[in-house]
Formats: sequence, C-alpha cells, structure tokens
Amino acid sequence: MISIAQPKLQRLSHPLFNQRGVSVAALRLDQIHPTIHGNKWFKLKRNLARIQSSGCRRVLSFGGAYSNHLYALAAAGKAFDLETIGLVRGELVKPLNAVLSFAQSQGMQLHPVARSDYRRMASGELRDALYARFGAVEILPEGGSNGCAVEGCAEIVDFLDWSHFGGDALPPAAERVVALACGTAATLAGLVVGLDRQRQSCGEATTADRVLGVSVLRAEAYLAREARAWIATQSQELVSRDSSSRVDWGIDERYDFGGYARRTAELDAFVAMGMDSQLPLEHVYTGKLFFALCDQIRRGEFAPGSEIIALHTGGITA
Repeated sequence: MISIAQPKLQRLSHPLFNQRGVSVAALRLDQIHPTIHGNKWFKLKRNLARIQSSGCRRVLSFGGAYSNHLYALAAAGKAFDLETIGLVRGELVKPLNAVLSFAQSQGMQLHPVARSDYRRMASGELRDALYARFGAVEILPEGGSNGCAVEGCAEIVDFLDWSHFGGDALPPAAERVVALACGTAATLAGLVVGLDRQRQSCGEATTADRVLGVSVLRAEAYLAREARAWIATQSQELVSRDSSSRVDWGIDERYDFGGYARRTAELDAFVAMGMDSQLPLEHVYTGKLFFALCDQIRRGEFAPGSEIIALHTGGITA
C-alpha cells in the first residue's frame, strides 16, 4: 500500500533564539511521505479507513487551485485504489499549475466550480445536487476537516518528544509550546484533544503547556470558533483558553499577510531564506508560521527557557 515514516524532530539554530534563550525544533511532518505528507496524512488516514470499510470506491472533495488537500487526496486515491473527484474553486486555468497537474496525473477528475456556488457546495448545502451529479460518492469537506480528521491529528502528539531539548540534563522548561499554521483549525483541535488525553494519562510534566495557532487567513475569530466546535465535539467538553481547561490554546491573527495565500515582499524574503537554509518553506502555511515565531521571540513574547516544537505541515509541492 504505502509506507509512512515516523516524523523526526529537527533542532533549529538561530542567533535570535540564543539571544532570547528560547529553544525551537521543527517536527518534520513534511518528510513522512513524498506526496501524502504533512498534516494532510493525519487528516486523511481515518477518513480513508472509514471510506474503505464502507465499500465505496469514489471520493469527492473541494479546494482552491493550490490546495494541498486535493494534492494529497489525489495521491492517496491512487495509493488506495480510490477514484477521486476534485471540485476546484474558480476556473481551471490552462496549463494547469503544478498542484492541479499533479492531482490530475494521479487520476483525480477536476471540475471547476463558480465562486458563487463553491461555498454552498463545500458547506454541504448542495449535497443532494452533488449526489445527483456524481452518483455514489463519499464527500469530504474542504481541507478534509471533519471528526475523523481531528482524531487523526490527535495522534501527532505521540511524536512530540520534549527530551529532544535535553530533558533532565537542563532546568525545567519555562513553557512548552506546540505551534502550527492554521487554515481550518482541525489540526489545532486535534492537538488540543490529543494533549488533553495525554495529560490525563501521563501527567502534566510530560506534555505541552500550550498550543499556539497562527492564522494564515483573514477572518476575525473564525478559526477560534471552529476550533472550539471541533474540540467540544471530540472531547465532549469545551476546552478553551478562557476556561480552566487542562490545555491552553489560542490563535494569533497578526500574521495573515493580507489573507489566505496572500504574500508580501517581506514574507517572500523570509521564505527564500528558509530559516537560514535549515528548512524548506512556502508562503501559504509554513512561511507564515515561522515568520510569526521569529517575530514573537524577537518581541519577547516567550519567556527565556521556553521550548517550542513547530509543526512543519508540508505544502512544498514542487
């Protein structure tokens, strides 16, 4: 079938980190598979198992012209012998870009959807119309974000090895933070659910203190609402930064650079540097995440002695 490697932690060095006394490592989810990588594998794995057990062989989902989700779903469809259909927001501009060209090469059927109809389709409002048009098909939401995806992402906490920073050889960390870029908040919700369970079974000393999401889109408070809903559904209790919950979390909205997939010269320059060539970055997700972390460390928003594990969620497709 497919072979998924265990993600590795990569310690990052930077004069800024030394100056502020902060330790940073990247969890290289981008390296677990050549094409079905990053958080997309964790969002897809339980959905794929559910679809296979249902006996259905056709999967339909949604995304923009540069959708990492459609890219990964197309690759997974080929690997799992599933027929895949991608409804693409807007026009299909020829020649296709690298993301859509790859998806098509994996056997995905691509269909453009007018922007005026896309949101209604992706939200499920026109689900009956989709069944009428495409027949028997499993429908995954935009980004693959659903309950199965959140549960899959909860498994990421198993790879957060805080001993990577030195463990008992060093003074206790001032704070342990897991950081990630957020587009739908399903991965963040999964981390919170997983850490909550980990804390209940293993104790506070062995797990993270906080989950920090960096919004890559401009939609005030939207991702926080989405995260609360996912967390409440999966854990049967509302875990929020405003409550006395076991897991603290929040979403920083200062680093969207104008909106989803928007970019500036400042962001482009940062991405091109790739954390001094230590990491491959792109401007939609990982570039914004690591820019945000560097800026927050520079501002002194992390106490000296803090340990940060940042999720490299993939997105490098060419």
